[in-house]
Amino acid sequence: MYQVTFSPQCMSELNKLDKLVQLEIIDGLGSLTKEQIESGLPQVGKIRRGNKDFYRLRTGDYRVYFEIIESEKTLRAHYILHQHTIADFVFRAKLPFKEETMLEQEDNFWKYLESLKK
Repeated sequence: MYQVTFSPQCMSELNKLDKLVQLEIIDGLGSLTKEQIESGLPQVGKIRRGNKDFYRLRTGDYRVYFEIIESEKTLRAHYILHQHTIADFVFRAKLPFKEETMLEQEDNFWKYLESLKK
């Protein structure tokens, strides 16, 4: 098993979630073994972005994008994204991904867009 570390985006997203969902995500990542990742579990996918291999763990309504740092025996979680969002699509489609893409995750962003209609 690996040690798991979380980026600031992951920690921020985790803190917003219900405790049971948090546990589901943490348990899902924490229990992964190298063999499980390499064997192609249905809930684990692999994405190549630039010169890095990212893995996607599907857990409930969320997708956790992480990389394996073998030298440290660590899984580094970079992003936790809700399924069927623009940010999730952009990351999976290997489109340019910036922190600004995370804006669509915020309720205030959608409220702002709704206010433009009026």
